[in-house]
Amino acid sequence: MQDDAAETIVLGSTSLRVSAVGVGTNSWGARGEADPGKQQTFATLLADGVTLFDTAEIYTAGSSETTIGRCIRESGRTPAILTKFFPFPWRWTKQAMRTALQRSLTRLQVPAVDVYLLHYPLPPVPVETWADALAEAAEAGLTRTVGISNCSPEQTRRVHAALAARGVVLACNEAEYSLLNRGPERSGLVAACRELGVTLVAYRPLAMGMLTGKYTAERPPRGMRALMYGRTRLAKLQPLLAVMRRLGDVRGKTSSQVAINWLLCKGSLPIPGAKDPRQARENAGAMGWRLTPGEQSELEEAAPR
Repeated sequence: MQDDAAETIVLGSTSLRVSAVGVGTNSWGARGEADPGKQQTFATLLADGVTLFDTAEIYTAGSSETTIGRCIRESGRTPAILTKFFPFPWRWTKQAMRTALQRSLTRLQVPAVDVYLLHYPLPPVPVETWADALAEAAEAGLTRTVGISNCSPEQTRRVHAALAARGVVLACNEAEYSLLNRGPERSGLVAACRELGVTLVAYRPLAMGMLTGKYTAERPPRGMRALMYGRTRLAKLQPLLAVMRRLGDVRGKTSSQVAINWLLCKGSLPIPGAKDPRQARENAGAMGWRLTPGEQSELEEAAPR
């Protein structure tokens, strides 16, 4: 396949077509305020063919949505927007989801979103209740398609069945998935999504930066990431990073692009973050080509277990 920044896919079994790589915006904005500096990054993403913007009401206290809304207003361009409802303990009715969605629409400055998700399947409310609420939001024209996030294979099947009973399609399930976190494969989630025709949206595709090649045992990350990836664990990543660099050099690609492309080969839709135009262009460069089956196996064998 030749490089093609406009590579698109159909989300699940819906009619919604989006870019094969999206963008995660969980760090956009701050303190409830829009970030005016994201306009250039927004424009770069769209220019390079990234059309799916992933956000949520809880990202930076709603300012991620506010930032995207400002970018839409100032640019006059509206990408495909995916946002999410968080079922806090005091939210236990379907009306709570409708109210949250309407507030998200206000922050985003759009009449409807393209995809609306249940962010977490937290108890005590059963997922079937939230499935009904998602169906009602779709029927009301507030969202074009619906999905879930962080749901197990069993929960995915239950939501899929509940939505199907109302004639609504489950478009996607968002889960953490990368070369360093292959839990969705071991749990059966990848297989369940494939069977049901549900797109697996992969968040943290670069494992919080560990797959970019930026960090080593001699140059570890700071903050929370330092607790998760200490020097010993970083040392174990070096064989994988070496393979990623070598495979990337053959194509003129970066390690990040190799890691994202591996997820594309697995049939998922990765949503790496982009804090500036450089990262936006780099993420888009993961589209339009594919690692060979042999190269995919080589990466998987080099990944620490």
